[in-house]
Amino acid sequence: MSEITHEQLLESLFDGVYYVDLNRKITFWNKAAERITGFKKEDVKGACCSDNILSHINKDGDDLCVKGCPLAETLNDGKTREAHVYLHHKDGHRVPVTARITPVRNEKGQIIGGIEVFSDNSDRIQLLQEVENLKQEIYIDKLTGIGNRRYAEQIINTKLYEMQVYKVPFGLIFLDVDHFKIFNDKYGHKTGDAVLTMVAKTAGNIMRKLDSVCRWGGEEFLVILANTDKDTLKKVGERIRIFIEKSFLTAGDEQLTVTASLGMTLSKETDSLESIVERADKLMYDSKKNGRNKFTTDA
Repeated sequence: MSEITHEQLLESLFDGVYYVDLNRKITFWNKAAERITGFKKEDVKGACCSDNILSHINKDGDDLCVKGCPLAETLNDGKTREAHVYLHHKDGHRVPVTARITPVRNEKGQIIGGIEVFSDNSDRIQLLQEVENLKQEIYIDKLTGIGNRRYAEQIINTKLYEMQVYKVPFGLIFLDVDHFKIFNDKYGHKTGDAVLTMVAKTAGNIMRKLDSVCRWGGEEFLVILANTDKDTLKKVGERIRIFIEKSFLTAGDEQLTVTASLGMTLSKETDSLESIVERADKLMYDSKKNGRNKFTTDA
């Protein structure tokens, strides 16, 4: 098989593929890699994969480019690996992928580089799959593509009914983007919109299918956790906070990081829509008062 035919084959794959040399500099980047990551071939070729390009993190938000990089480990020991990681999209949000890493050897059997093949898992763990199946546009926020306030109200009322009748508790997280006005005033509304979309997609991509993330209004979001307890509530809240903090986007030559303040509460049998949202909202403001980029819970 000629080199041209080989590259044409790789370009036709649905999965992303890239090659690196021993210094982890990218030497090949196929079209699917462009589609999944948002980075064009000219953006990455010759760059090191850890240079704020993919910036893989694991499910706990740990930076794999700092420690535990599966590609670096394969270059070191020659073993084939598979890892479930979250890569950085050019637009700022995190994308869940399954990465398969294989060493490249010369005719003497010496390792001269590595290949990573990665599959986009977003469709499999998409938080708002039920929203996507809804045909009524009245339930979808046009900017972020997630459920809007009306959809959030419908979900919460359903969960309150389940709580009162079947004693099934749920959790509510009120999330507010920190210093959002600065993004709009300093970088423009287009960047502000990109921040909101990044937060929505990052939160959505790390949630269970039975949970929901909705835009409540402005820079405010609600996360509704089905059938949960206080330990799960705290764990999920901290995970959302970390993933948002470790996602980033660019405005011109500047790299922008985003943080959020969260208020979290568990449902009560006496709750109404208004009471549980108001309670989570007040807890969120406690997080703001105590320095931002943190969660506060009464659970």
